Amino acid sequence: MWVHPEEVLQASALWITERANPYFILQKRKGHGDGRGGLAGLLVGTLDVVLDSSARVAPYRILYQTPDSLIYWIIAHGCSRKEITEHWEWLEQNLLQTLSIFENENDITTFVKGKVQGIIAEYNKNHDVKEDDDTDKFKEAICTFRKLFGMPEEEKLVNYYSCSYWKGHVPRQGWLYLSINHICFYSYLLGKEAKLVIRWADITQLEKSATLLLPDAVKVSTRVAEHVFSVFLNINETFKLMEQLANIAMRQLLDNEGFEQDRSLPKLKRKTPKKVSALKRDLDARAKSERYRALFRLPKDEKLDGHTGCTLWTPFNKMHILGQMFVSTNYICFTSKEETLCSLIIPLREVTIVEKADSSNFLPSPVSISTKNRMTFLFANLKDRDFLVQRISDFLQQTTSKIYFERETTGSVNSSDDEVRAHLWLSPLQQSPRAHRHPGPHDHNHITEYGQGVCMYRTEKTKDLVLKGIPENMRGELWLLFSGAINEMATHPGYYEDLVEKSMGKYNLATEEIERDLHRSLPEHPAFQNEMGIAALRRVLTAYAFRNPNIGYCQAMNIVTSVLLLYAKEEEAFWLLVALCERMLPDYYNTRVVGALVDQGVFEELAREYVPELYDCMQDLGVISTISLSWFLTLFLSVMPFESAVVVVDCFFYEGIKVIFQLALNVLHANIHQLLGAKDDGEAMTVLGRYLDSVTNKDSTLPPIPHLHSLLTDDGDPHPEVDIFKLVRSSYEKFGSIRADVIEQMRFKQRLRVIQTIEDTTKRNVVRTIVTETAFSIDELEELYVLFKEEHLTSCYWGGTGGSNPTERHDPSLPYLEQYRIDLEQFRGLFSLLFPWAPVNGAHADLLALRFFRLLDHNGDSLINFREFISGLSVLCHGDLTEKLKLLYKMHVIPGKCVCTVHRKGKLHTPDYRHYLRLWNQGTKNKLDNMKDLPKLNQSQFIELCKTLYNMFSEDAQEQELYHATATVTSLLLEMGEVGKLFCHSKDQEEQDQDDPEEAKTSGPAQDGGTKPEGVFQQRGQGEGKEESQARPCGPAKRDGRGEQLSAMEEIRLEDSSPKDTGTSSSMLISDDETKDDTSMSSYSVLSGGSHELDDKLHCEDINDDTVLVRSENRPHGGGNGPHGEGGPHGRDGGLPHSTSIDKDWAITFEQFLASVLTEQALVLYFEKPVEVAARITNAKNVRKVGCSLLSASDYEISLSG
Repeated sequence: MWVHPEEVLQASALWITERANPYFILQKRKGHGDGRGGLAGLLVGTLDVVLDSSARVAPYRILYQTPDSLIYWIIAHGCSRKEITEHWEWLEQNLLQTLSIFENENDITTFVKGKVQGIIAEYNKNHDVKEDDDTDKFKEAICTFRKLFGMPEEEKLVNYYSCSYWKGHVPRQGWLYLSINHICFYSYLLGKEAKLVIRWADITQLEKSATLLLPDAVKVSTRVAEHVFSVFLNINETFKLMEQLANIAMRQLLDNEGFEQDRSLPKLKRKTPKKVSALKRDLDARAKSERYRALFRLPKDEKLDGHTGCTLWTPFNKMHILGQMFVSTNYICFTSKEETLCSLIIPLREVTIVEKADSSNFLPSPVSISTKNRMTFLFANLKDRDFLVQRISDFLQQTTSKIYFERETTGSVNSSDDEVRAHLWLSPLQQSPRAHRHPGPHDHNHITEYGQGVCMYRTEKTKDLVLKGIPENMRGELWLLFSGAINEMATHPGYYEDLVEKSMGKYNLATEEIERDLHRSLPEHPAFQNEMGIAALRRVLTAYAFRNPNIGYCQAMNIVTSVLLLYAKEEEAFWLLVALCERMLPDYYNTRVVGALVDQGVFEELAREYVPELYDCMQDLGVISTISLSWFLTLFLSVMPFESAVVVVDCFFYEGIKVIFQLALNVLHANIHQLLGAKDDGEAMTVLGRYLDSVTNKDSTLPPIPHLHSLLTDDGDPHPEVDIFKLVRSSYEKFGSIRADVIEQMRFKQRLRVIQTIEDTTKRNVVRTIVTETAFSIDELEELYVLFKEEHLTSCYWGGTGGSNPTERHDPSLPYLEQYRIDLEQFRGLFSLLFPWAPVNGAHADLLALRFFRLLDHNGDSLINFREFISGLSVLCHGDLTEKLKLLYKMHVIPGKCVCTVHRKGKLHTPDYRHYLRLWNQGTKNKLDNMKDLPKLNQSQFIELCKTLYNMFSEDAQEQELYHATATVTSLLLEMGEVGKLFCHSKDQEEQDQDDPEEAKTSGPAQDGGTKPEGVFQQRGQGEGKEESQARPCGPAKRDGRGEQLSAMEEIRLEDSSPKDTGTSSSMLISDDETKDDTSMSSYSVLSGGSHELDDKLHCEDINDDTVLVRSENRPHGGGNGPHGEGGPHGRDGGLPHSTSIDKDWAITFEQFLASVLTEQALVLYFEKPVEVAARITNAKNVRKVGCSLLSASDYEISLSG
């Protein structure tokens, strides 16, 4: 390709000149091509890889040089000799003569550079090449990545890093390529090449390791191997990106959430490193936004716009606190450099004024922000104050217009149905006078000093007040504030109300489970002993199930929601539930409680670190896994007295999940001696249960509520009372060093383990379910399941051409066998690799795959699951001769392609094969098919069956013998069909004569006249057709260099068996209940003459791609007594007929087909030939099919050549 001219100082170093003229030089890189150029070539190739030279992508180039200059300009480079030769010839033909006219060298240089740039501009214009943010260097890396690993354009490269890969004890220096779906490595050292490709979805462990030999290394583990990479220039950046990409893959496995690039990123700045891609900047921006949202508990769709260092004036201690200001679309946030000193959240919906204050030496570049509740915040020491103020003003303007629009829409909605909504805005359910304690003096002082509402200053003192207990009547308000739910509620007015209205009266699995659990939600509390509380709980849970169908409803949500309703209004409780399920406890309440299992693993890690003396004992007893789920899912609400558990919920909303971990560790630590003495898990659970039952809240003003969990414990001596506030304070003192970012790191590690464990469990369950239904071994089934799943995943990565969306077909909530399903396009890829009957010819392979797919698709939804896939493959690999031939027969009774419609009584009828599917499904359930129940094979279907047989034998070792045998069987079956037709015809005529004697008389002569053509057909079927069928395969003609055999059926001409006016036409008029033609009109043109009426002809593809059987007669539409005319038979010497017909009465049965095949030993041996399943699976794992087929299994084997 042409490139923008760049200077090259040394034209000959590491390059070989192949052509030259006075102005241009064509060069090839040393070491490229055959021979590798000896030792020098090996060294150059090694340098190119290690130094990431562009010559790896383009080993050919063209240089421009004026005769008297030492400076060269590169104007073109190419990946192949053909490409670069085309450029060279264009230069010789179009530029050489023109350049000789110039006298000044500078003019020549200017002209050549301008001409090349003009060519590039014209090419970009004609090919609609759009500018992107990726640099030229990174585009070279993308080309290298695709060339080395055979990746399609859909596979997006994120970044690449220089590193060493350890193969045994030998490091291989090369490049690590990180794409959205794969981690790849390439190395070339002195002729030895190493390649490695691993799917992110196959990684089970990803960790940084540090040893004396490898101080900075990354270990990537899969189910089958461990891979170690070291010598990174920036290991932290590399590892963070690897974590992020692995998380994306796990998210796709968990809930089928694919990756979509953010196209709204700002343009690339000049100072940005050259290697950074737009995709890498997108992922970096996502990571920053995730940390920002987690830090300030903001909605999931909030994107960070930027951050800057500044100081904040804090009136409560009269200081300027150093920290960072964060600005996003809807919020301005601040956090101090010292983590717990001060933080602040200012929603832009609350802002009234943003203005620049006067600068001074004491207060440089200040900005003042005023809010609706009359609070003013003063930021100073802002580096780019003007830009920042302008940015905030732009966001503020967008927020104002958005609020105005929402008020207009909600105002129109709220103007009606007031009675329906009246119950939605009830006060919290807990209305007992004893339940209300007014804020104490400490609370009033805090509000005065630190403010109230969402814009309050959050300091260490705020945390202390929370640990002392939130007043009952402030609990709901502060839960909303600390969780961030208040922001989502404020920005979605009317949302909950609409959800309630939409979900009322709707029933599904989630609503059934909700109804079952409603009366189990805090049944001991008075608020849920009446219909009002139950109805409120029902509305909140049902509304959330409709908001998030991926979660729907999970046990334990009812307990948490009922507590939320005690302290918050219905809408507030709903948004608190949203914050819990989607942000604070991610993935806790999905169908497989993945989040809780992840945190269970984190808790085990923390227990090993903080209570090591107890860890081994707890693991032996298996207690940790039991207690953690019940404690975490309900936030201790189900295991602790209610008035004490709400204090835990207070702390959780303020500090997050670290509070739960601290408290759980403290409970274990407090009972360490009793647990060490426990003999079994039952005794250990009793110890912990009695301890938690004894936790009390003496400051609570709530009425005494009997605790359900305490009723289930033993009758032993009660445990001494434990004050909840002392317990919480003690947990902070002993385990307060646990950091939120450390927990996130642990969560990532455990998430890999948990999701891969779930995937392995799914695989084992699927295999266990079908292992008794097939002759495959368990190991073979597991390997096939991996290939089946990977075919689905690859289509998710790169898309398919079948028109269906693969990501919509994977539903982790479905039963195991239904979780992964493939469509026809994906089945074709597996069919060509695994199925023994797959022809070498691609066109015929696709048609056969279509027939096979439709046979396996029992429910007709155009998708097949793993059981259906294995049922078909099992017959081909382990079935006996009869089963295989029966499958082959069935595949051709079902229409392969719908091409024929018959116009009858004004309606269009399309082939319907569901009738046969229903028949065959009944047979499959009984494990035995009655051969006599199989439908007969008509003439067009028989032709297709013969085509399939001829194509199946291509390139077989016994090819000639198989062709001879097929020709014999074909001739025999033709004769059987003709004989059967005579009996069928005479029987039908007798019945017709009995029904209508008069009509039989008038039709008699016509029947006599029809005898001759029928006799002609019989003679040809028994004579010429038989001879040709046996003779033609003996000397098969090769076409298109592929060795394709001319079909033995090529010369068979199917004639009318009787004239049209007999009233029993031989053309095959197909109704809804009859078998139908299964060939396609899309891939060939039809030769036809005469009438085009749909009910008078049937298009049928012949054995060869260029021969078509078409029935056509010159007669008026609807006429029954027209002359035979040109539709009569054609003699053999008459050339190819313009039209032939399909005989309606001709048919064969499966018994005839089976008996005919059994007469030929070559065919019997072919179908009884054992299939090497293991070899096919291994081959399928190693084949890399670019586009929309599968890669290898977990990871490719490293190939070392040289």
